[in-house]
Amino acid sequence: MTAQTDLAAPLTATGGDLLRSVFRRHAAGVAVITARGDAGPAGFTATSLTSVSADPPLVSFGIGTGSSTWPAVAGSEYVGVHLLGEHQRELADVFARRGADRFGPATAWREGPGGVPVLDGVLAWLVCRVAARVPAGDHRVVVAEVLHGDPGGAGRPLLYHQGRFTGLRD
Repeated sequence: MTAQTDLAAPLTATGGDLLRSVFRRHAAGVAVITARGDAGPAGFTATSLTSVSADPPLVSFGIGTGSSTWPAVAGSEYVGVHLLGEHQRELADVFARRGADRFGPATAWREGPGGVPVLDGVLAWLVCRVAARVPAGDHRVVVAEVLHGDPGGAGRPLLYHQGRFTGLRD
């Protein structure tokens, strides 16, 4: 006997609502992406960071074209990628919140290679050269080549799950 799936059966959510509902159940690492913009440093919290290739070393992330950070990422040759630790929930919140002073006094950072803002105290960071900005609906998938970085931060990773920032459980 084979199981049949009725694709016409009613769903509790459709389209973007269905996608969001499903991905709330997917635990993802939390990163902050930074860039140097015309108006100063810019950045946002991302859960879409992916390792793409080891040779050449490439990463990718998605960014909404309506994001306040999009103009900086769209015009920058280089971006920073920062993996956040459990101790950085507040930092993740600041970079996720619209209108927040992301590079204000509460954010420890310095100018890194290529003028990219590099955040202090993260688990690891990379500076990457943007290789492509691929249209994907209301977002762009940015593919970037790794040039510099430091994997030496201490701590456990910050995760995003069920609509909130959380840590690993033993």
